[in-house]
Parts: sequence; structure tokens; C-alpha cells
Amino acid sequence: MSGYRPYQHIERRKSRQIHVGKVAVGGDAPISVQTMTNTLTTDAQATIEQIRRAEMAGVDIVRVSCPDEESTKALEEIVKEVNVPIVADIHFHYKRAIEAAKAGAACLRINPGNIGSAERVREVVKAAKDYGCSIRIGVNAGSLEKHLLEKYGEPNPDALVESALEHAKILEDHDFREFKISVKASDVFMAVAAYQQLAEACDYPLHIGITEAGSKRAGTVKSSIGLGNLLWAGVGDTMRVSLSAAPEEEVLVGWDILKSLGLRHRGVKIISCPSCARQGFNVVETVQTLEDRLAHIKTPLTLSIIGCVVNGPGEALLTDLGVTGGGSGRHMVYAGGKQDHTVPAADMIEHVVELVEERVAAIQAEEAKEKQEGKAQELPDMASAN
Repeated sequence: MSGYRPYQHIERRKSRQIHVGKVAVGGDAPISVQTMTNTLTTDAQATIEQIRRAEMAGVDIVRVSCPDEESTKALEEIVKEVNVPIVADIHFHYKRAIEAAKAGAACLRINPGNIGSAERVREVVKAAKDYGCSIRIGVNAGSLEKHLLEKYGEPNPDALVESALEHAKILEDHDFREFKISVKASDVFMAVAAYQQLAEACDYPLHIGITEAGSKRAGTVKSSIGLGNLLWAGVGDTMRVSLSAAPEEEVLVGWDILKSLGLRHRGVKIISCPSCARQGFNVVETVQTLEDRLAHIKTPLTLSIIGCVVNGPGEALLTDLGVTGGGSGRHMVYAGGKQDHTVPAADMIEHVVELVEERVAAIQAEEAKEKQEGKAQELPDMASAN
């Protein structure tokens, strides 16, 4: 039951495209979801395991902190053992950036102004070019340059944007344009205003985020407001939800934000009611159970779980599958927006899981068939071209 209506259309800002390893960022590429490890990078195995959990959640890019030489040494092993591109987080010491590039980092997160002399910046840029690294210019309201704080009196959107553009010019002067920019702040108003200004001032891809957003619940709300505002306006090419929580939780929230705006689709999207006295089954427990049971599904699918007939039929019109609470111990199952059959209350969860898995298998089979037919079509075309 996918498909957009005019009021759901988002016109994305046009930006140039760069690459973070195999992941395209900007241009017509999907908005990528990032997170950052919080293990000691020197503990390569713990870091690898954490990245793999983030991969299971659907992460596209992972950032790893490289504060010392031991960390950049561990980075080489980490890069080899994971399936997503790794961004090396570098602060102040230019040698760490060069070591990280050599170790296989796909991107270097730096502030060129913090690296030091022009010669040191030149060496970092040379390493990025030599080893195929892109760069993220990471501006943060909490660490603005002294001259900008003196000029503006306090961190504000103008200061963030000016800092970003100053750093961008440093890289441009070294004939390097394979970079993206972030202007993060913990204040939602400041961050959104800065990104809006920066989006108009340049065409570089933007990494969006609300920094130090807070705990899982509060940070999710805060990030959803800020990132949702930007994404709805078409601003943002890659994103991180910064939470005081496990990295995979950041990834899941990032995906939920993108799915809510129809910008990306992955796994089962459950539309459910908040539950009330009219419910024909325990909606809260049912949704939680189904989220857990269907977490392994990656194919996009929509599922409505509504406790009664007030909104159930209407929501089912817009989802691939749906269940509405009924009477006499039976609930109505919808397929393709239409009433299909009823299911006993005791069997509902197992039945829904089975229906979803069957639908996913059918979608995957159809996609495989189309792919095979496409390959078969290519063969005659190639033969005629020769």
C-alpha cells in the first residue's frame, strides 16, 4: 500500500555528492544513518561487536574515536572485520588523521582549524587523497574558535556557519572538495537555524544532528524535533541521533525518523493506536511483541495494529496488512486495505508474524525475478552492441 500523495512530498536540497567508502552521501543518494561507538577503540573486539550490533539495526556509517596512536593501530583490525565504512574521529593531532587514513578509515572527522599549521593541514589532505578518504568538517557550538566567540559574544547560528565556511575554504584552498559539513548544537533552535543558513550558503552535503541530545527518551524527542524539522524542509544528507544510549538505539531512532517522513523504508513499520477502553486486545503488549518478533525483517512493509473498529478500517486502507480488534474473541485481518478474514484472539500474534513473513517472501521472490529478467535482458543488448 505504498505510494505518495502530493502533501507527502519533500523536495530535498540539491547538494554535490561525495562518498564515505561505498556509501554515497548527498546528491540523489538516500539519507544515510550513522552512529558512533562508545567502547575503547583500543579494545578492538568490543568495538567490532558493537559495530556489528549497529549493523543489525541498519546503520550505514559508523564513527570511531581515534584519540591516540594505539587507537589508530586498532582501527586497522576494526575496519577489516566490519561491513560498514568507518569514520575516524580526530581532534587536534594531525598525525592521528594520517594514521587513520592509512589504517583504512573511509572518512576523517576533523576541524581543519584545529589541526594546526597550513603544512599540517596539507599533509592531512594529502593522506585523504592518497587513501581515498572523504572528510567531515565537524563544527560544534561547544567548541567554537576564540575569534568567533569574541566576535559574536556567544555561540549562535551565524558563528557556527562562519566557522564551517572558514574550514571549508581551508580544504578548498588545498583543492579538496570531497567533504561534508556539520554544525551541531545541543540547542534545537540554534542547530536548526545554523543548518538552514548553511544549506543556503553552500552546496556541500550536510551531516545533521542535535549534539548531546540527552537520554534515550528525552534525546529521541529532542532529535526528532530538530532533525524532523530539517528533513521535512529537505535539508540533510546523512544523520546521527546522539543519545546517551547504546549505538544501536541511535540507529533505530534514526530509521524511525526517516520512515515517519517517508524518506527511507526498512523493515516493518507498525501503525498502532495508543489503546483505550474500546480495545479488543491488549494493544501495548501486542505491538511490543510484534516489534520484537519482526525485528529481523529488512524488507519494507506497513502493518496497522488497531484495538477497535473506530479507526481500524481507515488505517488498514493505507497499510499492507492490518488487524482490527473485534468481538466474540475474534479480530479482523486486512490485506491490501480490504477485509480478508478473521483470526481467533489466541492465535493473532503468531498469525500476523506468519502473514508478514509470507508477504516478505513473496516480495523478495518478485524482486529476484525482476533482477534475473533484467540480467537476461542485458545479455542480448550487450551482444548487439558488440
